[in-house]
Amino acid sequence: MSFFELHPILDKMLSVADNISDLNFSTGRPPQVEINGRLTPVEIKGLRNLTSYQTEIIAMSLMEGNTDAARRFIQTGSADIGYAMPSRVRFRVNVFKQRGSISVVMRVIPTNVPTIDSLDLPTQLGEVSHQKNGIVLLTGPTGSGKTSTLAAIIDKINTEYSYHIVTIEDPIEFLHQHKKSTINQRELGTDTPAFALGLRSALRQAPKVILVGEMRDMETTEIALEASETGHLVLSTLHTTDASKTVNRIIGIYPKSEEHVIRTRLAQAFRYIVSQRLIPRADGTGRIAAVEILKATPRSREYIEQGESEGKTLLEAMNDGELEGMQHFDQVIERMIRSGVISQENGLAFATNPSNLLLRLSGLGTSDDMLSRREERNYIPPRVADAGRQRAVER
Repeated sequence: MSFFELHPILDKMLSVADNISDLNFSTGRPPQVEINGRLTPVEIKGLRNLTSYQTEIIAMSLMEGNTDAARRFIQTGSADIGYAMPSRVRFRVNVFKQRGSISVVMRVIPTNVPTIDSLDLPTQLGEVSHQKNGIVLLTGPTGSGKTSTLAAIIDKINTEYSYHIVTIEDPIEFLHQHKKSTINQRELGTDTPAFALGLRSALRQAPKVILVGEMRDMETTEIALEASETGHLVLSTLHTTDASKTVNRIIGIYPKSEEHVIRTRLAQAFRYIVSQRLIPRADGTGRIAAVEILKATPRSREYIEQGESEGKTLLEAMNDGELEGMQHFDQVIERMIRSGVISQENGLAFATNPSNLLLRLSGLGTSDDMLSRREERNYIPPRVADAGRQRAVER
């Protein structure tokens, strides 16, 4: 199998469905595609069950000509690379060793840069693009859509402002075109050896906005905080499940003796912590993002600086901060279940506190009359809600 023979295999796998998220090549299994979170085998002549030799040839074809990726793979046992089928599709690829053989996972990257509307994200996320400085964090497990959401936010900034935007990514996924802004995208391994080095050099490139793919270590986190404190808007990701755990993760990176200082700095620097979970739709047509939003307000800053305690938690701040544009996971999931967008089973599986959510769903009843009365009591006309948000911002 040569480089040129790989494309027909990828074409065959991509033709299975329109909503494929990943291609999977693992020894002892047929080539597989992931659709709505489930792996589905694809019949390809000669590749019924992949051998270790075949997965190695696939990996070599993907890394052909990329000496940096090959070197990282040999040194660390895994490598992230970008790969493209010209005029067709791009992939984020991870090649890794397992049990003496090689496996390959290829994440499908849409050709078009997504928008907040196209991703069905909360409209208040559009406010992120108006921030002039500080740090915005997108969190969630692998495959939860963090990169797509960041791309949508960057695209909104690119459309609305004449800024210099620098990104440091591993690897570059969405290719942004210059609109009002000028965008320079740097790839880890090809353009810079490490996030920290790329981020430090970005400070000398006169950007207004910096995107760093992930805050993996203390050095990267420290430079990101410094950048946010010196007039830059910094966007990044963390593999944490919600806002509270994100704060704890950042604070936990630093020595215990520095906890008070880092709490104060983080409280002043953060603008938004946005967490995502992708949940299968009830109608089987794909997945939808449940989004938790923590926004910087005097109350949320106090809880980060002083630490959470009984009656003073970030969850309570989000629960009470709807007029300010905040929301927490179980609040969002409950609405999705009641509106029929997702099933109760899937909603409870992705909830932060399934027991409490189940009690709310059961205690409020299921009849249409009871739901209508509750919605009527809690309904806030859009104009009133918008005015409330504006007053909250002004305060």
